[in-house]
Amino acid sequence: MNFVYAALMLLAAVLLVFAAITRIGVWHIERRNPPVGEFAIANGTRLHYVIDRAGDAADLPPIVFLHGASGNLNDQRIAFQEKLSGRADLLFVDRPGHGWSLRGPNFNELPDGQAATIAALMSELGIDKALIVGHSFGGAVAASFALNHPERTVGTVFLSPVSHPWPGGIDWYYELTPMPVIGRIFSETLALPFGLARIGPGTEGVFTPNKPAEDYVERTGVALVLRPWHFRANAVDVKQLLDYVKRVSPRYSQIETPAVIITGDRDAIVLPRIHSLGLERDLPNAELLWISNMGHKPDYVATDLAIAAIEKIAGFDRDLQAMGRALEREIADDCFGPVERCLDKDDWRPDDQMPESPSEPI
Repeated sequence: MNFVYAALMLLAAVLLVFAAITRIGVWHIERRNPPVGEFAIANGTRLHYVIDRAGDAADLPPIVFLHGASGNLNDQRIAFQEKLSGRADLLFVDRPGHGWSLRGPNFNELPDGQAATIAALMSELGIDKALIVGHSFGGAVAASFALNHPERTVGTVFLSPVSHPWPGGIDWYYELTPMPVIGRIFSETLALPFGLARIGPGTEGVFTPNKPAEDYVERTGVALVLRPWHFRANAVDVKQLLDYVKRVSPRYSQIETPAVIITGDRDAIVLPRIHSLGLERDLPNAELLWISNMGHKPDYVATDLAIAAIEKIAGFDRDLQAMGRALEREIADDCFGPVERCLDKDDWRPDDQMPESPSEPI
């Protein structure tokens, strides 16, 4: 009995130490990555957003950017704002529970609720209709927006989206974290210190086989996801996603607004043969750009192609397939990140594309 008591006391002491490390880590992370935008209450949710108004010079409709799992608005802002500033009203938003946005009501745990909350934010900002750009998990929210708010959707650009039921499961920490007691203990003690050790390799895995953007981790504030409340919200999002897309994906054929899907054949995070090909199959007005030797980050690797997709939906004459082939020539020799992603193309099989997680870490 004394041994058990001593072991429990030791465990409690270790957890208290890690809890203190986590609190100190949160302070440093937030100090390095303060809010960069404004705040508004929309649909009962306090949202952090950046809006870049174009004024009378705009030649594109308003554009709303939706980041992926574990991300925040800086991910898309760094990729697109400089190149599109002055051409459209640009809205970058931390999805509910991410970045500096609060989680809000329970309906924000699903893409439908997040899409409704973002639609409410658009109303607060005087944006009637917008072109929606969604990366990774943001693709599921973008599809929900187009499905449930067609009158407010100009069109959709999907960047390496997750949208359909996939084989397998999700990483263990996504299963663990939403649990009422043990999950909270994990997120408050171990997630941050061990997560910090994974950010570098995780970023390489997201970009592989392409070269990560310069100072990506520092500029985008990826570490914000390791704060306990953000970590839990992200885990709940991912844990519930599979059941959600099983219910909702059969309705994608109802989406009539135009869409462009940009995906890489070497995506190590999601399964493009399921999600991107699924969207091409199910959406009645979609164009697929299947890019050889590109990973999970077309927002950075194929920024100009994504902008051309936005322009085409807005009515410009753009040969996206030709642009895609040109991009393939530029990145044909890319071989960065995990060595297994640099196999000869003849050795790259669809069966290799079976990551356990649908969207991790971005």
